[in-house]
Amino acid sequence: MSWGTELWDQFENLDKHTQWGIDFLERYVKFVKERLDIEQNYAKQLRNLVKKYCPKRSKDEEPRFTSCLSFYSILNELNDYAGQREVVAEDMAHKVYGELMRYSQDLKAERKHHLQEGRKAQQYLDHCWKQMDNSKRKFERECKEAEKSQVTYDRLDNDINATKSEVEKAKAQFYLRTHMADESKNEYAAQLQNFNAEQWKHFNNAIPHIFKNLQDMDERRTVKLGETYRSFAEAERRVIPIISKCLEGMVSAAKAVDERRDSSIVVESFKSGFDPPGDFPFEDFSQNLSRTGSDGTISNTPKGDRDGAPAPRSDPKHPMGRTKNKLWLFGKKPKAPSLEDFSHLPPEQRRKRLQQRIDELSKELQKEMDQRDALNKMKDVYEKNPQMGDPSSLQPKISETICNMEKLRSEIHKNETWLSEVEGKQSSRGDRRHSADNHHHTPQGRESPEGSYTDDTSQEHQTPHHRSSPPQPGHPNPDPHEFDDEFDDDDPLPVIGHCKALYSFDGQNEGTLVMAEDEVLYIIEQDKGDGWTRARKQSGEEGYVPTSYVEITLEKNSKGS
Repeated sequence: MSWGTELWDQFENLDKHTQWGIDFLERYVKFVKERLDIEQNYAKQLRNLVKKYCPKRSKDEEPRFTSCLSFYSILNELNDYAGQREVVAEDMAHKVYGELMRYSQDLKAERKHHLQEGRKAQQYLDHCWKQMDNSKRKFERECKEAEKSQVTYDRLDNDINATKSEVEKAKAQFYLRTHMADESKNEYAAQLQNFNAEQWKHFNNAIPHIFKNLQDMDERRTVKLGETYRSFAEAERRVIPIISKCLEGMVSAAKAVDERRDSSIVVESFKSGFDPPGDFPFEDFSQNLSRTGSDGTISNTPKGDRDGAPAPRSDPKHPMGRTKNKLWLFGKKPKAPSLEDFSHLPPEQRRKRLQQRIDELSKELQKEMDQRDALNKMKDVYEKNPQMGDPSSLQPKISETICNMEKLRSEIHKNETWLSEVEGKQSSRGDRRHSADNHHHTPQGRESPEGSYTDDTSQEHQTPHHRSSPPQPGHPNPDPHEFDDEFDDDDPLPVIGHCKALYSFDGQNEGTLVMAEDEVLYIIEQDKGDGWTRARKQSGEEGYVPTSYVEITLEKNSKGS
């Protein structure tokens, strides 16, 4: 249905209608703007909420309970959900709000142009009508004047008293008015014909064309609204699959909550490894009271008191005596100073901390070993291709790396010694005494610099995970007397080879041997896997040296070679 044929006379109403259409579009634009603002604020509030409840501590310090991990998973999923709300707002901003803002400006300009064309056509038709109307009025006036002159001429022509000149004058006036009326008539006819032609063009060509443009503009506006309605919905629908995955992730996190696993984590986190306290012994304070009764008098005094034996005293080795200072298990735990060997911690917690430190040191040692291997490979390349670099320039770095390795091995060995001490105490549980005479119950065999032992010379030194290294200055041995027993052997060990010192070694710790660079020593015991080789100087002095510090050559016919 065309506006041009049906609404040819409704220019003003169409003007109002097209203005209403633009106003409606801009109202929808405002609605979309408020909608995307809501999405942006909602996403921002969700992100702030997630940030507020995210753990402030590092992951290593956070409890590893499944309920906590599931909650953090839910926070992550909610953060992703907030990101999808931002995507919705962004799509609405670009594909709906921004698009309609540009379209609204173009629509206003187009409407203004069409209305101006319509007003110009209407003004031109009004001008033609005025010209036609003026010629009509002039024709009407001229006809009236001609009628008056005709009446005057007829009256004088019939008047016998009128002079001939008066009659002739009236006649000339009559002819003049009649001629002017005829010219006005012709002009009026021409103007009327022109107006009718322009009016036909106006209502059959100009106005239909203008109204058709307005109709196309209005229909395009309607189509555009429909498209943006769809875009408005699509912005939401596109994120539904991802939002569904976020919600599925939350459900999975909820299913991952395991109460038994959390309980086991509580046990592993807090168990001390101590035995429950034993019974308190009876302490009799009545032994100094005078006895007036006969020898046969039955009393509640223990037999030992009646015999004059001293009152029983609490045995410091009694289980309760040992746990007397552990009453913090049932009350407030006393503060203990933090020690390097974690001896201030309960046995189980101490074991965990020592194992953790050993793992960290082992990682650092592996890095140093990798760096050493890389430097040695580079040195080999430089030696084969001198133009690529000077091999001697890498030696300081290699030496530094080897020194770092020895320090790390020493630290690992020291912590492994503490760890074996804790594990040994936990395995015995009944006897926790730790004194110097414990060394008399060790299996027969030679000991390493840190007090570890082996059953024979062919048995590997039993240390967990890693080879040990020499103690460094500032790190005393657990028991310096361990070396005394070892070097008190009457029969000297046979020489099985010799070695050349690659680096100097200060030998500050007890049981180690001082050596200078390039010094040649006799080997009397091979490395048992702990990083130490037992050597003897030409002067007869014996001790341990780091295996990595010497270049070893064994005798072919020696035992164990």
